[in-house]
Amino acid sequence: MTATLLSVEGLGISFGGLKAVNDVSFSVPSGQIVSLIGPNGAGKTTLFNMISGIYPSATGSVALDGERVTGLSPHLLAQRGLSRTFQNLQIFQSMTVLENAVAGYHLQERGSVLADLLALPGSRRRARQSEEGARHLLARVGLERSADTEAGNLSYGALKRLEIARALALDPKILLLDEPAAGCNAVETEEIDHLIAEVAASGVAILLVEHDMKMVMRISNHIVVLDHGEKIAEGDPATVSRNPAVIAAYLGTGGADAQR
Repeated sequence: MTATLLSVEGLGISFGGLKAVNDVSFSVPSGQIVSLIGPNGAGKTTLFNMISGIYPSATGSVALDGERVTGLSPHLLAQRGLSRTFQNLQIFQSMTVLENAVAGYHLQERGSVLADLLALPGSRRRARQSEEGARHLLARVGLERSADTEAGNLSYGALKRLEIARALALDPKILLLDEPAAGCNAVETEEIDHLIAEVAASGVAILLVEHDMKMVMRISNHIVVLDHGEKIAEGDPATVSRNPAVIAAYLGTGGADAQR
């Protein structure tokens, strides 16, 4: 039986008088891909931000690998094994691909600023280890030949893979991916598709927000559907795709009519 890695119970948050997320619960097992889908404005990214500590939840709780982590800041969650990407690229465009990947290791480093300034042996050793790890990750995402290339010269799909590589530098237990294929062409989407599946196969839990429904249906083990901040359905891809409430939410029609 696959162990639950992330457990979300009754999460809710309001902005002014608007309930952006209301009483949402679901779980993500280790090594599984769980996708959050829903129309624009359904609350997907808001929920991501609550789980990853960017927004404080008004109600509910989050548990990571059995530990209650509700209210912890993003860097403390990262230290506990939660890593994420964002809708908008968070890449240092003027740095090389390798330097961007190395940046992902900084949270794990335990040395002092003084040791780094003086280039003490421990600091040099950590730098070598970070570079070795970064090169391994670049190979994993298919960017090893671009290590010395300025990141701003990469294609959009390659930048998306670079961002995933940097997130993997934290050696996460769970990876939150916010629209990793947005803006990518069919070939780039397929590359990211394969990469996500490979990461999940290595045992990392994946929580995915993505608007490319073909990709979602192809790689997801489980799907959670939001509409107006509330969970309206969940299940395997085949079950969700036939759900009248899901069809109505996407098409803006009644469930029975939507199936005609």
